[in-house]
Amino acid sequence: MDIFRIDGPVKLDGVINVSGSKNAALPIMASALLARGNSIIKDVPKLADIAVLEMLLSSLGAKVHRDQNDDIHIDATTIDNPVGEYDIVRKMRASICILGPLVARCGRAEVSMPGGCAIGDRPVDIHLRGLTELGANIHLENGNIVATAPNGLTGKSIFLGGPFGSTVLGTANILMASTLAKGTTVIESAACEPEITDLANFLNKMGARITGMGSPRLTIEGVDQLKPVEHRVIGDRIEAGTFMVAAAITAGKLEIKNCSLNDMVAVVDRLEKIGVRIDPTEDGCIVTRSGRLIPADVTTQTYPGFPTDLQAQLMALLALADGNSIITEKIFPDRFMHVAEMNRMAANIRKEGPIAIVAGVDRFVAAPIMASDLRASAALVLAAMAAHGRTTISRVYHIDRGYEKIEEKLNAVGAKIIRESV
Repeated sequence: MDIFRIDGPVKLDGVINVSGSKNAALPIMASALLARGNSIIKDVPKLADIAVLEMLLSSLGAKVHRDQNDDIHIDATTIDNPVGEYDIVRKMRASICILGPLVARCGRAEVSMPGGCAIGDRPVDIHLRGLTELGANIHLENGNIVATAPNGLTGKSIFLGGPFGSTVLGTANILMASTLAKGTTVIESAACEPEITDLANFLNKMGARITGMGSPRLTIEGVDQLKPVEHRVIGDRIEAGTFMVAAAITAGKLEIKNCSLNDMVAVVDRLEKIGVRIDPTEDGCIVTRSGRLIPADVTTQTYPGFPTDLQAQLMALLALADGNSIITEKIFPDRFMHVAEMNRMAANIRKEGPIAIVAGVDRFVAAPIMASDLRASAALVLAAMAAHGRTTISRVYHIDRGYEKIEEKLNAVGAKIIRESV
């Protein structure tokens, strides 16, 4: 198992390039199952989650490989085993995104209930309800979701809202399935995230007929078949936001490339409120911070609100602000396992249900800490770079699920991070 040893405090300075979006790449890779032939997907990051999906697609019968340019080729000419096995699916919750395209393409899918980060209850009932509305028959058998549609799917108006708002993976699943459904499908309360827009753009390249991208109403006119295509994945706005906080928490200066500020309005708003300067560039931004940090209140929401995937990172920053901040988590109310670890580093954070009250301190102090999930891992790395002394972070395999070579990128701009196997 790998650990990080991080010496601080440091002041980051330089240029850092954002990788392709993991959350866009995963459903796009799954949607390649809808077309017979070889699709080429560019700028897919080398991550543990991507490797899991490559393995999963291969187990279904697709031929998957990276070429010398690091482009991923998915040849879905033959899909002869529409079964998502437990041993693969349990490693990643996003594995559920094969369900929709398999039912649409093969008329049958069997997928184990998915795993992933332990950040609270994330049921897949909305996915199943949507597929049922399209005409699939669904039942549970030995811990597996079994969906069948021997006569194909039929378009319908479907409401996908849930107790915490729209569902990104649920929208992706129903969107993919409906491209081959007979007639018209309307998805109400669809997720508006840029990753859903990127998926829809990929599907439209394949020959789908989707309108309404970026809005809560998607309209899909079903087609008989789709064709394989080539596509470049958008930049990862969560990685970009993490690097923005990295510049701020170390009082440094970073030029962040492959970053669309148009997709990060809420993030930019909160960071500027806290005292961070963000200057747009042609393909990203320059982030600086001088002086003390200003406390702020933040509530996570579905897009275009502040993303839950940046809540932990922003908490690390606000822990060093002059005063009290309140963070309200409305997407995953249990997503506060990083609080105890930050408090071990001399932060002053109190959790009360879905709310964290953050009393700013003068500095972090190095300590041995443990990563509990993907985004918490990133937050602890940020805190460690600002802390005085050497921090040891265990279980960093979590961070490898969502950040491509993060220690190499940060070390290149002034961090002092050593990865060790223990």
